[in-house]
Amino acid sequence: MIYTNLMDTEDRILHDAEEFCANLTDEQDERAREILSLIADKWPLWVMQVLGASAEPMRFSRVMDHLDGISQKVLTHTLRRLEREGFVTRKIYPQVPPRVDYALTREGRELLVEVLPLWRWVAARIGYFDAARARYDASG
Repeated sequence: MIYTNLMDTEDRILHDAEEFCANLTDEQDERAREILSLIADKWPLWVMQVLGASAEPMRFSRVMDHLDGISQKVLTHTLRRLEREGFVTRKIYPQVPPRVDYALTREGRELLVEVLPLWRWVAARIGYFDAARARYDASG
């Protein structure tokens, strides 16, 4: 009985998702895909997590210190993309040398809260994914 209820719930969720997507305009669908593509890229969620873990805005160099393997150019590009979509704010202080602080917006924090369950789900199943990959590679 519990399994049947779970299947019914999953079917309802999938149906609701299909209906939701069908009601989007082409423009809304395209923008949603752009934003999902942005956050699914290699660095944006990691950059947002670093900013979200800080109690106060962070300078560029401090953000970079927390991200192993990112170049200055890629971090700049990532922060600009996140700022453009409204996930991050940038405040420039007129001093020499110039000081720039970055912080998450409310929407940036909300996104991290929403993504965390998916992140946990994936991380908890790494063994499954590794086994599936090994099976696939062995069959090919």
